[in-house]
Amino acid sequence: MAKFATVDEYIESFPAEKRTRLRELRMLSQTCAPGAVESLKWGSPAYSLNTILFVFAGYTNHVNFVFTPSTREAFAAELSPFKTGKGSVQIPYSEPVPEELLGRMIEHRIREYKEDGVLWM
Repeated sequence: MAKFATVDEYIESFPAEKRTRLRELRMLSQTCAPGAVESLKWGSPAYSLNTILFVFAGYTNHVNFVFTPSTREAFAAELSPFKTGKGSVQIPYSEPVPEELLGRMIEHRIREYKEDGVLWM
């Protein structure tokens, strides 16, 4: 796995059609979490406020958006069309980004950190 110095380098390492999706997720992340610091964690874009809030990563057939398990569980019913993991949501490149849903999940994650003190896994 290549080491990247910036999120820009990470995104640029993907083919054009996948870069478009990753840029969409970056823009959504920056819009919904304007005070979060963007960095690379485990080689993927991550957004933090003294703790990691969420991370996203590109793969061959999908992108993975990763939250805390508690955030993912709070939206379990709405996530039924997607493959999910402990805290992750797989979004196939062939499907549109569920911007409204991910936006609410980001807001929930920020709230659970600020109000409930829920840290990263």
